[in-house]
Amino acid sequence: MFKRIMKGGQKKPSKSDPSDPSTYGYGPPATNANVPPPVTMPPPSATIEPLPPLRDAAVSERQNLFLRKLQICCHVLDFSDTLKSIREKEIKRQTLMELVDFIQSGSGKITETCQEEMIKMVSVNIFRCLPPASHENTGQEAGDPEEEEMCLDPAWVHLQLVYELLLRYVVSSDTDTKVAKRYIDHSFVLKLLDLFDSEDPREREYLKTILHRVYGKFMVHRPFIRKAINNIFYRFIYETERHSGIGELLEILGSIINGFALPMKEEHKLFLVRALLPLHKPKSIAVYHQQLSYCIAQFVEKDFKLADTVIRGLLKYWPVTNCQKEVLFIGELEEVLEATQAAEFQRCMVPLFRQVARCLNSSHFQVAERALFLWNNEHIVSLIAQNRTVVLPVIFEALEKNIQSHWNQAVNGLTVNVRKMFIEMDAELFEECQRQYAEREAKAKEVEEQRELNWKKLAEVAAQNGVDMVTA
Repeated sequence: MFKRIMKGGQKKPSKSDPSDPSTYGYGPPATNANVPPPVTMPPPSATIEPLPPLRDAAVSERQNLFLRKLQICCHVLDFSDTLKSIREKEIKRQTLMELVDFIQSGSGKITETCQEEMIKMVSVNIFRCLPPASHENTGQEAGDPEEEEMCLDPAWVHLQLVYELLLRYVVSSDTDTKVAKRYIDHSFVLKLLDLFDSEDPREREYLKTILHRVYGKFMVHRPFIRKAINNIFYRFIYETERHSGIGELLEILGSIINGFALPMKEEHKLFLVRALLPLHKPKSIAVYHQQLSYCIAQFVEKDFKLADTVIRGLLKYWPVTNCQKEVLFIGELEEVLEATQAAEFQRCMVPLFRQVARCLNSSHFQVAERALFLWNNEHIVSLIAQNRTVVLPVIFEALEKNIQSHWNQAVNGLTVNVRKMFIEMDAELFEECQRQYAEREAKAKEVEEQRELNWKKLAEVAAQNGVDMVTA
């Protein structure tokens, strides 16, 4: 009884316990009662020496040799000086290439010990402090991310091979997820997500592919990955507005959203409202807008009832002074309207076309032109035609103002074409709108004349009392 109590009272070691020396790839790996004692990975030596190829080793010696090669790759070398440790860098590169080929060929099943040590070696190499962004180094205000110079990691010659090894391990049919999830755990995934802020686009591309494969293979990690991406978006939107990997994360999400089962879970709808739609707010949206627009369109295509939510979300974050953002928003709006059904369109058409009317009258010709191009879309025109009694009165004044006074000839010509389209749809309705517009204009003119008359009377009274008033 005493032995049973003592056995039950032993604390289970944490997978990511920082005090555990095996966390960094140098201590003995965790043991399992059901398997024979594993081979202990030797501590790293001060120098790197080449080892014989794995293919030439006897099967009984292959595991030991594999571990020794992993130990060589645990040496992180300094690439800030190109002339430093040239021999060691080349030995490590050749060793990494051999490990990649070995995993890719599937020439031998990797033991649990080797898998654990391999993930530790990957962690030692890729999980590092990223260099500060260029604006952080200089102390200057952050500029446009599109205009900043590309920052390439000098250690990429090794990092690429480490990422390739991890990718080959994850996609390999020999990799048992029940075993691999012990090492590719939540802590590993979180650190992987942190690396998406790397300024090196080559690194972000590998991370995108690997995380997507991890999401597909490890079903147990899926909710955690979605939540972690969610948190990155929150921090980006509401705190920093600086992150290099938003586009890549949205690419992954585009594929994930495409696989959502119907009816869609409430959790996914909340993600749309709380994370994706607010991503329209940051100034740097142009960097990731294409991927964001795809994700939003996927939601509407999956569940057309979300169209009203999406359109109102776009209107909420519609830019006021940034004309380039407005052009992007109108393009995205067209994509959403393509998948919108009549019932959802009717729910939001009044606020929607009030905004469209403002865009039509924009002094920036690209905004006005892009808004007028909406009438080139057959599906949108059919929605407008079905609801013309509501839409035309909302935008009629904007059309008339463009024809009368817009400075750009192309905008003027497109407005005339849209006007003709409405006349062909419903001539009676157009005439009624024209009559109401003329009445409003006459009334506004009358109010203006009355205002001027009142000021004139005030000026006369002031003059009689000897008060000097400027009337011009």
